[in-house]
Amino acid sequence: MKAEIIAVGSELLLGQITNTNAKFISSKLAEIGIDVYYQTVVGDNPTRLDEVLEIARKRADVLIFTGGLGPTKDDMTKETIVKHIGTTLVSDEDALRYIQQYFERSGRVMTENNKKQALVFQGATVLQNRKGMAPGMAVEKDGIHYILLPGPPHEMEPMFTDEATPYLLGALGKKEVIISRVLKFYGIGEAELENRVQSILERQTNPTVAPLATADAVTLRITAKADTEEGALELIVPVETEIRSIVGEYIFGIDEDTLSSKAAELLLRNGWTLAAAESLTAGLFMAELADEPGISASLQGGEIVYNEDAKMEQLGVEKALLDEYGVVSAECAASLAWNVQQKFGADIGVGLTGAAGPDPHDGKPAGTVWIGIAFKDEAPVTFKLFLSGARNTNRRRAARFALYYLVKHLAEKEL
Repeated sequence: MKAEIIAVGSELLLGQITNTNAKFISSKLAEIGIDVYYQTVVGDNPTRLDEVLEIARKRADVLIFTGGLGPTKDDMTKETIVKHIGTTLVSDEDALRYIQQYFERSGRVMTENNKKQALVFQGATVLQNRKGMAPGMAVEKDGIHYILLPGPPHEMEPMFTDEATPYLLGALGKKEVIISRVLKFYGIGEAELENRVQSILERQTNPTVAPLATADAVTLRITAKADTEEGALELIVPVETEIRSIVGEYIFGIDEDTLSSKAAELLLRNGWTLAAAESLTAGLFMAELADEPGISASLQGGEIVYNEDAKMEQLGVEKALLDEYGVVSAECAASLAWNVQQKFGADIGVGLTGAAGPDPHDGKPAGTVWIGIAFKDEAPVTFKLFLSGARNTNRRRAARFALYYLVKHLAEKEL
């Protein structure tokens, strides 16, 4: 089966809300072996929706619509589709009773137009809405399955899981599983990564391998299709092993891992505590870590030491060191890491210093960054970056690079 997801709503086209429904539905369809080849967004316009329907029905077996099932005039999804497939709308008594009870429970007066939400295709499978009012529906016509779902994610997601998925499994007859594993990389660009695994990309069949770059990482998604989850995972393992043998040094995690979640995982699993001294990032590094639940057991605290005086007065960085090497230097980063570690009594100290831009700083070009990591009683290690983005892009990237180097360093210590 091939599916197309069609999101209806002018607010999506205007950028007023994000289409998270398509992401959710695509992932759930993959779990039951239905391929999604197209996703479409169309405004609240019957003519344009009709045009989308004409195109979609020629290239997919399952058309899944979200949005446009409400009580107002611009909610016209089912009214448009019912004409397209040549059936009629009828009132579903159970749905109407549920809507009436909804208003009674909330102490509100039910207006006449709310009855519109109880209208469904004649002969359709009604998909109950336990989190809102408008029911969904599913119907098959000329070999194509039409599934209509509400737009609000808190209504759509449980309806799809509890109501639409069993319907689709019944239509499939056989459950085919698609499993993906996403390898997360940092410190390597998308083009270089793709070049280094080019031979794998050229011979891919099942599993497939797809590169993708985001603001937080570069990824390779390995996707396998099989009759069972175990069978799909068996297909993924040798491909993942080969990728790791080529570019494994840049991998920091898989699937839902982020740099901050991996750092937190390593810190918490080993009972290590951490403190940070931030110059150019001014707290961005600690803010990333603070997003992780339970990190208070590890993150002791830190200092924002944005200028030379703060570095000397708050953390005791020696003036002679700054005079000789400057604030944008390996020596300064190492001193920041060591001194903040000692001040807070932490196992690990992290220091960040650099020239965010747009102008040079301390005689160093914009984008020059030094990161220091002090681990227990060992001499600090330092890492140098040459970043080429705008000022705040450089600051955010410096914080993420610090997390990346921290993850790699702690993973070695754990071994």
